Amino acid sequence: MSPAGTRIDHDIILDIVPRGAKVLDLGCGDGSLLEKMVRTKDVRGSGIEISDEGIRECIARGLAVLQEDIDHGLKDYPDRSFDYIILNQTLQAVKKPHVVLSEMLRVGEKAVVGFPNFAHWKMRTYLLLRGRMPKTEYLPYEWYDTPNIHFCTVTDFEEYCRKYSLRVEKRVYLSNDRGGRVLRGFGPNLFAESAVYLLSKGGRS
Repeated sequence: MSPAGTRIDHDIILDIVPRGAKVLDLGCGDGSLLEKMVRTKDVRGSGIEISDEGIRECIARGLAVLQEDIDHGLKDYPDRSFDYIILNQTLQAVKKPHVVLSEMLRVGEKAVVGFPNFAHWKMRTYLLLRGRMPKTEYLPYEWYDTPNIHFCTVTDFEEYCRKYSLRVEKRVYLSNDRGGRVLRGFGPNLFAESAVYLLSKGGRS
């Protein structure tokens, strides 16, 4: 369980990324995760964000950040120019997820992808009983103002990795219960509210 005021997905990513790694955080938002990596893991980190507000907050944190649209790819970055590329809670909001994921594993040796699981039992129950688009802590938006356009589940993502021969080096399934915890056991597609994957190229796992 994570202490109050922390995010368990951030804790998991901090555990995955080794000290001193060269990291690019895509869709870095306000820079909170990137700042933690720089401060606690001494990473050589930079970010890409599309929103003006996010850019301002990153600059206020003293972070290196560029304002770009990752749906257009990462053409300004050469192959294998980073150790880790991070995409946390952004996959469901991009227009071209396949382009983004492909570019992540071109530019980085490894990719860390965190996303909300739209097949979680609370979301299924919400839709069944209320007949309305679900809202949760991870997904607090109304249907008409949500940034999410690709509704991915754990099972969908596993199938994607198999189809495109991505090696899953680590899978972590998360719940918000009791302040946030790692799920252990069966049925992640039903019981995980979000997931974090560590990916690399070359084969199945």
